[in-house]
Amino acid sequence: MAIEIIMPKLGVDMQEGEIIEWKKQEGDFVNEGDVILEMMSDKTSMELEAEESGVLLKIVHGNGATVPVTEVIAYIGAEGETVEAGSAPAVEPAAAIEEVPAGRAPVIVAPAVAAKPQGGGKVRATPAARKLARELGIDLGLVPGTGANGRVHKVDVEDFKGAAPKATPLAARIATDLGIDLTTIVGTGVNGKILKEDVLAQVAPAVTAEATVTAPKEEKPAKELPEGVEIIKMSPMRKAISKGMVNSYLTAPTFTLNYDIDMTNLMALRKQVLEPIMNKTGLKVTFTDLIGLAVTRTLMKEEHRYLNASLINDAQEIELHKFVNLGIAVGLDEGLVVPVVHGADKMSLSDFVVASKDVIKKAQSGKLKGAEMSGSTFSITNLGMFGTKTFNPIINQPNSAILGVAATVQTPVVIDGEIKIRPIMALCLTIDHRIVDGMNGAKFMVDLKNLLENPLELLI
Repeated sequence: MAIEIIMPKLGVDMQEGEIIEWKKQEGDFVNEGDVILEMMSDKTSMELEAEESGVLLKIVHGNGATVPVTEVIAYIGAEGETVEAGSAPAVEPAAAIEEVPAGRAPVIVAPAVAAKPQGGGKVRATPAARKLARELGIDLGLVPGTGANGRVHKVDVEDFKGAAPKATPLAARIATDLGIDLTTIVGTGVNGKILKEDVLAQVAPAVTAEATVTAPKEEKPAKELPEGVEIIKMSPMRKAISKGMVNSYLTAPTFTLNYDIDMTNLMALRKQVLEPIMNKTGLKVTFTDLIGLAVTRTLMKEEHRYLNASLINDAQEIELHKFVNLGIAVGLDEGLVVPVVHGADKMSLSDFVVASKDVIKKAQSGKLKGAEMSGSTFSITNLGMFGTKTFNPIINQPNSAILGVAATVQTPVVIDGEIKIRPIMALCLTIDHRIVDGMNGAKFMVDLKNLLENPLELLI
């Protein structure tokens, strides 16, 4: 029996995924657990594994295709089995596809016809309710749920079974689509179960054909573009960035504080620790590492706890964090990702260098997992290497603030009445005014400035 491989739903907001590369080709034998596909979900690159063994019979969507979640992308089955293009094998459907939490291996294999809830959308149901519905041949889309958000429980299925005739989910779905009362049909299946053929027999052939065959859509003529104009589709990553930035910009009333940092002592410290940390970790310490650790130490002060907080429950409550998960923005050719250094508050400088390099390298190679992009409590973004003098970074929701790092520039400053040239770096702190006021943000920046200009404390 042919089995569907579907585009998995890897998060609440995921609507579609992009196929990067098929690791197996049509005709290849696939063992359970084999990586068969690399895909991009929003900002995350994922390797999908097969949940059953068999031959990869057909690839419906090839490399580079953008596919809505839960849509069939390929079929696995027995050797010699065939699948017609654009159609699913005639098999019974299973339970609706469950959403996959970030960090868990995605479920990608499901029986070939997915149960469709009444009115469209995903059926919310407990595993016990799904199992019982399958055993009784009840379409979950027809069962009123008594749980939260209409979730169907086992007891709902048990209550429904007495009032509903036994039918396969496919038969129940077709009956719903055609407006046929199942109680008027005599089933020809085992123990009188109603099959799809029993339902189709109740309607005229013309109606059946109209209900089961989709008429070809009339294609609109291609729009002529002016010379020199090209239109391209947004990638899933670009769509995710767009949605996130608009949500942050329109949701949070923000302001930005700008401070100049004398980098003389921090540059000297980096020069001192460069070789020892290289010998210990094999990695080069960067100014982003030093700034990130300084930010973490400053955030752990009790008086700055609101800079390390999030708004929750429709902005009615503040979630305070007694730890720091530091997000570090990484720019890629195709977009922006923010990998997270979890537990940064418990790290030494060498620990932080190792952890930050690990997630940054994964980000640059497209190998980040969902868990490595979630859970940040504060974020930093560095545009200094591009000569940026100042900017207003947009907060990475649901953080309450984000620190922008600008360029270090040799600048004349007055010290003890004399003009001297010092390396001055600009820091730009954007704050969510719903959580943090200007005075509190300024106090945070004063403490951070003092630590960066007197950085030996970072080694203590």
